[in-house]
Formats: sequence, C-alpha cells, structure tokens
Amino acid sequence: MYQLLRIQRVPRPRAEVFAFFADAANLEALTPPFLAFHIDSPLPIAMRPGAIIDYRLKLHGIPVRWRTVIEAFEPGVRFVDTQARGPYRMWHHEHLFRDTGDGGTEMTDDVHYELPLEPFGRLAHPLVRRALRKVFAYRHQVIAERFH
Repeated sequence: MYQLLRIQRVPRPRAEVFAFFADAANLEALTPPFLAFHIDSPLPIAMRPGAIIDYRLKLHGIPVRWRTVIEAFEPGVRFVDTQARGPYRMWHHEHLFRDTGDGGTEMTDDVHYELPLEPFGRLAHPLVRRALRKVFAYRHQVIAERFH
C-alpha cells in the first residue's frame, strides 16, 4: 500500500473552505485538464455517508470510469471517499480540515492506495506517484488562487 500526504494552509475560515470541498461540482475545477475529468452523476450531490459519485477521466489517454463512495462525512471536519470502481486496486482519501488559530484553515489530504496487477503495479508505481503528485500540485495551485 502507498500513501500520499499533502497539507495546505489557506487564509480563509474553515466553514468556507469545507463548504467548497463538500460541493462535488467543484471537483472538475480541482482536477488538471490533462485528465479530461467529468462528473457523470446528476448534480447537486448530497454529501453524506453512502453518497455515490460517478465520473470519467482519461489516464494517459485511456478512458476510465471511476465510482467513489463517501464513507464518512463530518460537516466542517472531514470526509472520506473510497473507490468502488476505478483504476486502483484500493483508494481511500481522507480530507481533514482544521482551524489554524489565525482565522485560516489547514487542509490535509491523506490518500492510501494500492495498484492492480502485481507485480506490474509495483513496477508502474513511480509513474503513478509522479502523476498523482502533478494532480495534487495542480489542486494546491487552484486552492491557493481560489482562497487567497
């Protein structure tokens, strides 16, 4: 199993930042154009445990359908999405939101994932890790611009 951990501080109140992330429609804005990401589920999506989000994207030009399930949803604090169907053997993404004490918010993305087709998945991991880092770097930039 692999982990990707990213922490970002933004100078905006936690309620405002959480509300942005709790709106699934904002996923497209947070995803780099090279993934050709599109939500297939009807919007708006009521974020709650058990909510399902279907979307499609392209990984290295290959069309992929992905379904995530919201496993946990604590308004203002955290939510967890897991992959029910998609390119990973396992995907568990916890989003945490914490007050910084100066009116801002610290956001943590804690992603645990496994790749399919071992041992080939292990061999492909450097490419996957690089791609995920690009995705989260893009996300970091969009968030910094959105919440400046």
